[in-house]
Amino acid sequence: MTTPSSDSCDLSALEQLTMLDDRSISARELLAVHLERIDLVNGAVNALVDIRPDIAVAEASAIDAIRASGGDPGPLGGLVMGLKELSDVAGFRTTYGTPSRRDNMSTVDAHHVARLRAAGGVCIARTNSPELGAGSHTFNAVYGLTRNPWDLARSAGGSSGGSAVGLATGMLAVADGSDEGGSLRNPAAWAGVVGFRPTPGVVPRVGGNSWNPNATSGPMARTIDDLALLLGVMSQRDDGDPLWKEVDCGLPVSPLDDARVAWSRDLGGLPVESAISETVGASMRVVEALGWSIQEAEPDFSSADHIFETLRTFRRPGSLAPFLDAAETIKAVIINELHASRALTAHDVDKAYVALGQLRQKVLAFFDQYDILLAPVTQIDPFPVEFEHPTEVDGVAMSSYVEWMRSCSRVTSLGVPALSLPVGLSPAGLPVGLQVIGRPGADHQVLRAAKAIETALGPLPSVDLGPLAGVDSDPWVVAAAMH
Repeated sequence: MTTPSSDSCDLSALEQLTMLDDRSISARELLAVHLERIDLVNGAVNALVDIRPDIAVAEASAIDAIRASGGDPGPLGGLVMGLKELSDVAGFRTTYGTPSRRDNMSTVDAHHVARLRAAGGVCIARTNSPELGAGSHTFNAVYGLTRNPWDLARSAGGSSGGSAVGLATGMLAVADGSDEGGSLRNPAAWAGVVGFRPTPGVVPRVGGNSWNPNATSGPMARTIDDLALLLGVMSQRDDGDPLWKEVDCGLPVSPLDDARVAWSRDLGGLPVESAISETVGASMRVVEALGWSIQEAEPDFSSADHIFETLRTFRRPGSLAPFLDAAETIKAVIINELHASRALTAHDVDKAYVALGQLRQKVLAFFDQYDILLAPVTQIDPFPVEFEHPTEVDGVAMSSYVEWMRSCSRVTSLGVPALSLPVGLSPAGLPVGLQVIGRPGADHQVLRAAKAIETALGPLPSVDLGPLAGVDSDPWVVAAAMH
């Protein structure tokens, strides 16, 4: 057996699994090199919180014992993972980033967390997120701010910002995320990793609101194959979710040979800064070289904003109810959303659901003509960490922290699978993502299309860890100011 190298952290999850399975590295040794990487760079980015080496060592040791006895350690057998700070993980704190839950210790695993741990994933830490998951800028008053490893002065996005940064810096092999209006896709794009919002129902929702048509958990990774590996665990059947949908997650993912592609530059006339347009446009030339049929076309997005924002506002009281005993400690934008929800009528909500049904019919008709829709993930480069959210995009004023994410939230309203694929760097040297979107339930086809593009693009630049090594950045630049 060779001496484990810190370079092991930068291998794909499948490559790490191969090393584990052929005994060229043990789960404990793989964990040790990840802990070294965490010690090296987490002080600069603050992506991982509540780090618990004792729990991780025990889990890794159990994986090694299973392998030594000839048993099956599971599909994730020894991979180091971080789990988002909005889901319960037994033995770890789950604070939701809100001060009133600062000392909340979880005693049970959330549904998808239990699956990931049972599959052999070794949980080392929680991944930082915004307070109660609100906002695409990862900061809170419990753990502070997560910084973008490509430029420490920039936002990591959110709400799955800690997961994305943990992957980009090699501190994690795989991670989970969640997505309602872009909370998984946006940070993946800004960190230069892959994030997948599956069709709602593919990842079972058990113990919560299974009827929410917009919110879902999903996998995050550094490659499409790694993403499919994690999705295969997260999407296993569970009759506790009445909306569960079966998908094919076979490995390795076979690149899509041919496709009828629709290309949308701005998802219905949204402002998109030139840094994004130019970089995504350059990637489209790679797509064209695949020989796929490409036309500029998009679904009818005219009702998407109203539907998404009405239904999101409608659900806010339910999601906030457990925390309202300490409302005075919750950041102002969340309380403002609660007030807005009280102004909605039953008629408002009913009209939004009717419009949602009509939109979904149009979406099916659109995907009768096209196999894949391609579009930008984000409308801007990562913004400075001192701001809670951007106030304008390409000269157009943004009235809320939700409005500037419409390149993702409009796609959410369609009820489709959507993947964020890194396709290059903007003129500022920051990662840019291409959104790969498919028909409802065609999750595997989206993975196959993304795999074809990933293969055609070839290796992309990775984060330079040199400027991060041994740096301790101030995690409270925004968190203190916004509370």
